[in-house]
Amino acid sequence: MSVPFALGKVIDLIYTSDTQKMKQNLDRLTAFLFVIFLVGGACNFGRVYLMNVSAQRITKALREKVFNAIMRQEVAFFDQNKTGELVNRLSADTSLVSHCVTMNISDGLRSLIMVTAGMSMMFYMSSELALVSLCIVPPVAAMAIIYGRFIRRMTTRVQDALADATQVAEERISNIRTVKAFSREDVEIETYMKKMEHVLDLATKESLARGIFFGMTGLSGNAIVLCVLYYGGVMVSGHVLSVGDLSAFLLYAAYIGVSLGGLSSFYSELNRGLGASTRLWQLIDRVPAIPPSGGIEPLWEPAGGVAFKGVVFSYPTRLEAPPVLRGLDLVVPSSTVTAVVGSSGSGKSTLATLLLRLYDPQSGVVTLDGTPVHEYDPAWLRSHIGTVSQEPVLFSGTIRENILYGANDAGGCAVTEERLLEVMREANAYNFVMKELPDGLNTMVGERGIMLSGGQKQRIAIARALIKNPKILLLDEATSALDAESEHLVQEALERIMKGRTVLTIAHRLSTVKNADQIAVLDQGKIVELGSYDQLMDIKDGVFRRLVKHQTFQQEDDDEMIEKIKK
Repeated sequence: MSVPFALGKVIDLIYTSDTQKMKQNLDRLTAFLFVIFLVGGACNFGRVYLMNVSAQRITKALREKVFNAIMRQEVAFFDQNKTGELVNRLSADTSLVSHCVTMNISDGLRSLIMVTAGMSMMFYMSSELALVSLCIVPPVAAMAIIYGRFIRRMTTRVQDALADATQVAEERISNIRTVKAFSREDVEIETYMKKMEHVLDLATKESLARGIFFGMTGLSGNAIVLCVLYYGGVMVSGHVLSVGDLSAFLLYAAYIGVSLGGLSSFYSELNRGLGASTRLWQLIDRVPAIPPSGGIEPLWEPAGGVAFKGVVFSYPTRLEAPPVLRGLDLVVPSSTVTAVVGSSGSGKSTLATLLLRLYDPQSGVVTLDGTPVHEYDPAWLRSHIGTVSQEPVLFSGTIRENILYGANDAGGCAVTEERLLEVMREANAYNFVMKELPDGLNTMVGERGIMLSGGQKQRIAIARALIKNPKILLLDEATSALDAESEHLVQEALERIMKGRTVLTIAHRLSTVKNADQIAVLDQGKIVELGSYDQLMDIKDGVFRRLVKHQTFQQEDDDEMIEKIKK
């Protein structure tokens, strides 16, 4: 900001009659300006470097905070929020906010200082000319306030639309095999194009508003220069102002014009950042309904006795629908096998989610060893429960990493190699991993375990559940989607690991049901029959007997087939 003032002095020196004195003053002024330029260059380097580093650190911190907040939310939160939307918040919104509070703030401060210094110098040199030229600023400031409010709302809408489009892309790409199987590539491309068209429409409206605003601020800057040029020319001709002062005044006016554009950009980006940050703060500040930690942590292992008492439950996304469980009562004694059977949609899998405390019932209570599960620390509770679901999901790492994922210590560092191999043998996974796969435990399984067969994935999932040596096992139709040979191997592994544990199994296999200590029959959200296989089969017109009669359960292979599979 010293350049225009010095330049004005140089011009006045040129018009000085004393050539020798002019030369001395010019040398001194030029040397001074050279030093100023060196300092300015170093400061500009420092500003850009430090602000860019700060932006990266703020982006990192924001993403960690957002991801941390997302990971700590209860399962119901993910029922209501789409994965693609959350990923967009984690990537695009955090980058926008970090830019807003670093380089944008830096550029805004630079423009503000230039405007303030320029106005001060203009008033110092000629208050009359300054008042004439700066009368344009107030209307521009009023327009900026109106524009800022509009752009904040519009940015929020654009980011929401972009998150919606990202959700479509993420979901289709992650399920590309289904898309290919039904030849729906063109349909999905069209769906994504429509989403992006909506984003473009909103962005076009935002661009129109930005164009009008920046056009007006640019025009106001030029108008300031024009006013100075005209009115200043009149003052020079009247010998009120020197040529050097007018030149300096013109440069200051030009600087202010450029800086007003910079302030406009700063104000626009600031409001964009505020719009994008709204959802980030909502995520970061949201308190999960079921906290990930906090509560009782007994120093001893649980005995494993489980009870459901008067449980009424509806999924949070379907509260208006009839409850899934309607006053359900069930006692699962310690170290016994309880098979839960019933028609599809009767609420069998819901029992497992409530015991894991992925959800809380609307009324009633679920207890472990007589203590309500909501009083326990959720991490402690889940560390003593092993789960094997119908469709196990593996992470895109190695087999070793997937098995150790179930260990109670982070990363499975405390698990010895002997313990890992022992667990694999118990899960019937040792032979196929160590003998059939060339890389053994270091074999990559692909996204969601796609490079393994259904039976192989299921056995890895059993090993993962078993690595923590859980007291309670939850088996959710763990063999229903397998072929006969894989089913036999998985079933053999399950029967081996059930011993000495409390087992709640959602069964579809008749032998599993027959061998259970008790069978609980679910119908319309309640336990309607409870007892052993023989007891329930003795009930005429009973629900369980009807299920068996209609072959709801998979029937057994004959002895010859079983022997063939074993060989």
